[in-house]
Amino acid sequence: MTSEALIGIYPGTFDPITNGHTDIIQRAAKMLDKLVVGVAVNAGKGPLFTIEERLEMVRADITEFNGNGDNIEVVGFGNLLTHFAREQNARVIVRGLRAVSDFDYEFQMASMNAKLAPDIETVCLMASDKHQFIASRLVKEIAMLDGDVSQFVSPRISDRLIARCREARA
Repeated sequence: MTSEALIGIYPGTFDPITNGHTDIIQRAAKMLDKLVVGVAVNAGKGPLFTIEERLEMVRADITEFNGNGDNIEVVGFGNLLTHFAREQNARVIVRGLRAVSDFDYEFQMASMNAKLAPDIETVCLMASDKHQFIASRLVKEIAMLDGDVSQFVSPRISDRLIARCREARA
């Protein structure tokens, strides 16, 4: 009997990637043979950073714990999540849950994805206590109002976010 690699997808806009995201990535990567971090184009959300910038930021943030590319890959996508999962040969979609309010949305998405792709499971990881309140949307809002975001994102992301917000305000 041959063992097939267990591949999972962790999708998101990552605009910007936060400490909460990196926590989920680290934890999910320990459970899977390969984790694909899917950075969604998602122009409808009006991202602050381009897809290329977000891909670069995610890759830079995971370098510290992914070593030489051990089992985490970062890929951009703009199609249906279940189609992307199939393209990556993934059998698992990983989602992070911060609060009860996330559960409603994630439950609906998991149910819809199960209808579209019954062979792909959705697995939700609870956010760690210290990251439960972090949301990219709130981090951007704090940065736009010239607040300190250093406890929510890595130093490299903080610098880029502050610079981008200054540009946007100018």
